[in-house]
Amino acid sequence: MHSGMPVTLLVVDDKPSVRGMIRDYFNEQGYRVVTAANGREALTTVRTEQPDIVLLDVMMPEMDGHQFLTELRRDSSIPVIMLTARVEETDRIVGLELGADDYITKPFSLREVKARIQAVLRRTGRDQPADILRAGEVTIDRGTRRVEVAGMLVDLTPSEFELMSVLASTPGRVFTRQDLLNRLAHYEGSERTIDVHVRNLRSKVEPDPTQPRYIETVFGVGYRFREN
Repeated sequence: MHSGMPVTLLVVDDKPSVRGMIRDYFNEQGYRVVTAANGREALTTVRTEQPDIVLLDVMMPEMDGHQFLTELRRDSSIPVIMLTARVEETDRIVGLELGADDYITKPFSLREVKARIQAVLRRTGRDQPADILRAGEVTIDRGTRRVEVAGMLVDLTPSEFELMSVLASTPGRVFTRQDLLNRLAHYEGSERTIDVHVRNLRSKVEPDPTQPRYIETVFGVGYRFREN
């Protein structure tokens, strides 16, 4: 995908065999795949993993696809494709009325699923990460590689810029040092390298680097960009 950031696909299905089959196929296609066995688990996964698109089975115990979609749409516009074994039109209409972007009836081919996912991502503009990221008082323009904090232009090195972009792209998500090394393509670097970059970055973007307002340390894990 774009700038080495794979699309994250969340697969919600109560059958381990279906989850495994879809995960294996899409991993090979370069996607990052996370899974959940029911709607309740999926709501938690949406918050922790920030998927780009959800593949959602309708018939599940605990919380079915329609209930999950109702909850999800209260505060999220992530694209959702429903997987339905039923062919009754009412089910499809209910799903679309609840905010599904598309539906696929079982049995399906994985190539068809991939084509539908790509079509939905294109339609929602999610196959291309936004060129301008805004998080709180921070604005990051990936096209011109300019960063502004509270209206002031900040001069960052390429590594600092990449680090800031990754963290700010999903506020609240915790990235381990190893995650960040991988994103920066510093494969030969050590995890201490990230701490140095973060320290330098904070000295440039934080009003008070000793009390970070934007880039938070998650002790024992890594870093995250603070949610507003």
